[in-house]
Amino acid sequence: QVQLKESGGGLVQAGGSLRLSCAASGRTFSSYAMNWFRQAPAKEREFVVGIRWSDGVIYYAGSVKGRFTISRDNAKNTVYLQMNSLKPEDTAVYYCAAGGVAGAYTDYWGQGTQVTVSS
Repeated sequence: QVQLKESGGGLVQAGGSLRLSCAASGRTFSSYAMNWFRQAPAKEREFVVGIRWSDGVIYYAGSVKGRFTISRDNAKNTVYLQMNSLKPEDTAVYYCAAGGVAGAYTDYWGQGTQVTVSS
């Protein structure tokens, strides 16, 4: 059974940092990009950042470049999202997903983790 399990969300003040984790299991993900999406209340889900599992190439959405960093640990089958200089507009449910580069398509979704940034 394929599972993507996010963790690390929470409440943080503006300017603070959080690190999200996505533990992947149930199949080999080497042919996928591992992507982070987010969905704020009353807004559509949007692509944030992704990393191609095979070679580590990274794709960023413009709004987070320079503040968010994605990385992977092949041994642990885990992808991380380091979020720095958080802003209230970063408040959303963050989803891990396995699919195409830059979120072109998604085959698997995690359940999501809430990130709330207070002003």
